[in-house]
Amino acid sequence: MPSLRGRLFKFLLQNRHLLQFQWRKKIIDWSQYEAILNFRKEVEAGAERFGKVPKNIVISPVNIDGLYAEWLIPEGVAKDKIMLYFHGGGYVCGSCKSHRSITSKFVTGSQTGALLFDYRLAPEHPYPAGLEDALKAYRWLLDGGIEPSSIVFVGDSGGGGLLLGTLLALRDQDTPLPAAAVACSPVTDLKCAGESHRTKAKLCLSPEGMALAIARHYAGDKGYEIPYASPLYAELHGLPPLLIYVGEDEILRDDSTQFAAKAKAEGVDVTLRVGEGMFHCYPATAPLFPEATEAMKEICTFIRRMLKIESNLKD
Repeated sequence: MPSLRGRLFKFLLQNRHLLQFQWRKKIIDWSQYEAILNFRKEVEAGAERFGKVPKNIVISPVNIDGLYAEWLIPEGVAKDKIMLYFHGGGYVCGSCKSHRSITSKFVTGSQTGALLFDYRLAPEHPYPAGLEDALKAYRWLLDGGIEPSSIVFVGDSGGGGLLLGTLLALRDQDTPLPAAAVACSPVTDLKCAGESHRTKAKLCLSPEGMALAIARHYAGDKGYEIPYASPLYAELHGLPPLLIYVGEDEILRDDSTQFAAKAKAEGVDVTLRVGEGMFHCYPATAPLFPEATEAMKEICTFIRRMLKIESNLKD
């Protein structure tokens, strides 16, 4: 059973409309471009209010052939071992700014630096724009002399789906793959065919109708079974070790469970964690309640192990 603090935090998130003195959740027409723009503003504003980065992490802007990115490097840590972070936002929102604070948690816990990048967003830039930008960021790291074995991919939500699609594209292009990857609540099925999209709809924090609308914005008329956009429909052999976290009470649960089962059947080293009673991307809320803290601890330990980094942190 989830901890009391975990259940309380989830209850507050599920009923956050009440804190705004709204008796019912707002129904949003996600097919409307204006709704996407408003959502972006809300995400960025939230990051402005609550997204704090520890003072010991140095943020350095980078221009990767027109692609904005940022180094997040703890003081005294070299750039020879790096996580490439794929921010979430359902392919329609999110940025370096919105995800600095979240990325810094992985940076602090794993004692390694990160490169966070702004990939192009839908609907202005549908698939494959984001994938092209992700490939550009990874190859920039390789061209800079960082070995593939010294890179781990980390991503959440839509960023987790983009991460998996990027791994597949790199594999198919015979580009050396990173050492490992961590995906939190990744989007793997733009068809939204998993049962959890229906059975968990009332419990999920995701606004009603958002998943299918975002799929349309991202994939457009290209189809929802394109392997690099919907990794669940790809051949999954040859991928590096994967650690996948997902909440039991979110619509994307089956995106993770089905992907993990298929990848394992095709010989991939996959570790799947389904958080009992947990919600979308719950590890990113550490250290607010025990389940999130334990998840973040395991993820960071996994990153250190894959990159062969000795830890000076106390368990």
